[in-house]
Amino acid sequence: MAMTTGTLNQYIQFVERIYRTGQGTVLSRLLSLRDEHVANRNLRSSDIATLVEGNCVAPLDEIIITHLLCVKALYMQDYMEAYNHQSACVASVVRLLQSQKEENWSLPLMYTVCLDLRLVAQKVEACNPQSNGKIMEKAAESLLACFRVCAADNRSSDYETKRLGMLNLVNQLLKVYFRINKLHLCKPLIRAIDSSPFKEQFPLAQQITYRYFVGRKAMFDSDYRAADEYLSFAFQNCHRKSNKNKRLILTYLVPVKMLLGFMPAKHLLQKYDLLQFWDLVSAVKNGDLRGIDRVMEEHESFFIQAGIYLMVEKLKITAYRNLFRKVYLAENTHQIDIASFQAALQLMGQDDVDSDETQCIVANLIYDGKIKGYISYQHKKVVVSKQNAFPPLSSLY
Repeated sequence: MAMTTGTLNQYIQFVERIYRTGQGTVLSRLLSLRDEHVANRNLRSSDIATLVEGNCVAPLDEIIITHLLCVKALYMQDYMEAYNHQSACVASVVRLLQSQKEENWSLPLMYTVCLDLRLVAQKVEACNPQSNGKIMEKAAESLLACFRVCAADNRSSDYETKRLGMLNLVNQLLKVYFRINKLHLCKPLIRAIDSSPFKEQFPLAQQITYRYFVGRKAMFDSDYRAADEYLSFAFQNCHRKSNKNKRLILTYLVPVKMLLGFMPAKHLLQKYDLLQFWDLVSAVKNGDLRGIDRVMEEHESFFIQAGIYLMVEKLKITAYRNLFRKVYLAENTHQIDIASFQAALQLMGQDDVDSDETQCIVANLIYDGKIKGYISYQHKKVVVSKQNAFPPLSSLY
């Protein structure tokens, strides 16, 4: 229903009519930077403010003016100017939300202007790498202003409450904070959603996005149980045809599962074009430390770009555990010479490892609970438990 042709006056009248009849979804399209109407050159008039101010109620007049000025700035490829106008547009939408005490039909408009602000901010950052995320951080402040209005709505009517708009904004903010690497700012947002009485009422697509980001944060916090739970929910509920999104979720879910001792099947990795993990699976299972180094070197850029390089490196600990378990099974005794573990490490390419270093690796595995036992330094032996000497990794987190 967007206007790709027509005069500026016709556009203003149409937006005004849609606003008066409370059609939030249509209004959001008419004020979106991603809608077809932005191609209409009649909307790039030099006299925008004069024409709008006489024909519209406040704060709709400010919303239309700032929107059209942003459209104009984007056409001129002046992204900083566009950002400033879109930021002003969001501020006007905040005033609109505050004025609507008993209704929430304008939430789709809020979603649209906030998303557009984030996208314009990303464009500014791409053109000005020296800004170091400052523009994105400023954009987050504008999004938080909307979030506060929604969170403060304590009306008893569940259907009309603005609190139903909280998750959409939290997802936008999580995307910003992950992009500028300020994950500590996610904590109060996560708390607000987890304590919300509406958390089961949010649209499934929004819940999937939310759990994907919260799962990633849990992963960085080394809370692998929670990471597994959130990322598994996101993967299982993601639309089966959304291969790109499913692949993205699996990029984090696979190393989390591996740290918990669950190795992915080859056909799954093949289906989602994630075979970078397959050689890693084999190396970790076999305690092949040389193989892990080879995989990490070969796919270094993939692991770094995804932000999982350190996570993958942690799998070396699992590989040590699996290698030492093989030694334990081969020797078939509960008292194993440190020298046997050292020889196994040397066989796997750790040529320069000495007895002290081997003891240190074993001590760390015992401390982490990956081996049940103790080191007898006097006899240079590792004495392991007669029951469950190598507990399942899934029981440790």
